[in-house]
Amino acid sequence: MQTQQIQFQNNQWLTKQASTNFDAAKSQLAIVFGSGELTSNQNYFDTIKARYPNASIVSCSTAGEIINDEVHDDTLIVTAIQFEKTTVRSIKTSIGEHANSFETGKFLYNSLNSDELNGIFIISDGTKINGSELVNGLNENNYKCLPITGGLAGDGARFNKTVVGLNEAASEGNIVAVGFYGNHIEIGHSSLGGWDEFGKERIITKSDKNVLYEIDGDNALDLYKEYLGPYAEELPGSALLFPLSMRLENSERNLVRTILSLNESEKSMTFAGNLPEGSKVRLMKANFEKLVSASATAAETSFDKEKKSPELAILISCVGRKLILQERTEDELIAAKKVFGDATCITGFYSYGEISPFNPLTKCELHNQTMTITTFSEQ
Repeated sequence: MQTQQIQFQNNQWLTKQASTNFDAAKSQLAIVFGSGELTSNQNYFDTIKARYPNASIVSCSTAGEIINDEVHDDTLIVTAIQFEKTTVRSIKTSIGEHANSFETGKFLYNSLNSDELNGIFIISDGTKINGSELVNGLNENNYKCLPITGGLAGDGARFNKTVVGLNEAASEGNIVAVGFYGNHIEIGHSSLGGWDEFGKERIITKSDKNVLYEIDGDNALDLYKEYLGPYAEELPGSALLFPLSMRLENSERNLVRTILSLNESEKSMTFAGNLPEGSKVRLMKANFEKLVSASATAAETSFDKEKKSPELAILISCVGRKLILQERTEDELIAAKKVFGDATCITGFYSYGEISPFNPLTKCELHNQTMTITTFSEQ
């Protein structure tokens, strides 16, 4: 595998990294992370396409772009990949083409599935999709538990409009899935949060998919405000500081759920993922050192330590982590970089949701407020 990274910043294109034997004309895939304004611009897309004429170009808007151990805003980061023995196939659909988010995920998996399929990387619109239902659809026919990873596009801290594209300028409502085929590609993954839980565990007694109404029979919004104290006056923005830890029935692993919006008249809260009735939840709060440490641990568990470092790592971290860490945001990237070393090409973005299995040979899950890492190597 050979890679090249270029960046558009301050109105100029710069080559940031390139493998010795990289050939732009032979690259099969180019992944583009950037601001919504830049990724949806036809002129910039045309420039990328001219540079990598035979590559599938996958793009999305972000809440921050990752390259190496740096985070940038309002730039374009392009990572072009030249596989030696791996076949790549990409597909795009839009939410409006399917009955719901579940059917969207099911369609994408079925469209890419074959005996040679080794894994899927997915980028989805971040504001129009139900991420939990999308993941459930992707899992529906994934009987072999192939790794499915990726994330939901971002829009800074605005939560207004996200865009995704395949072989065209990015636009709203799209989901793109990339399938990797053959036995030579090795795909690793890991996802970890690093938050502290507090308060007693409570049970969700009334919800509708990703809309929460009652916890322990009491109004969820009133209870949440009570816990937040003075931070309640800063809702919904302060909700990023206090996500929910959710444990599904008959599960030992916890998922993190972030609030997207509040409905004062209905006394409800809308989250970035589903909260099924009967699930157990606890409040969480930020611990800076644990957030950074979690990034390092995610990197360590994303590949086999008995082998060399991966050739490519895609880091997808939640916008909530970026807003909390602020000037320390790059600390979590530096922590991951120290694990991978200089041989690994690192790209990624800050997202509205992360997609990854908890463990190898398990179904993928939608995560919030985690550092999720996917690694690629060719054997």
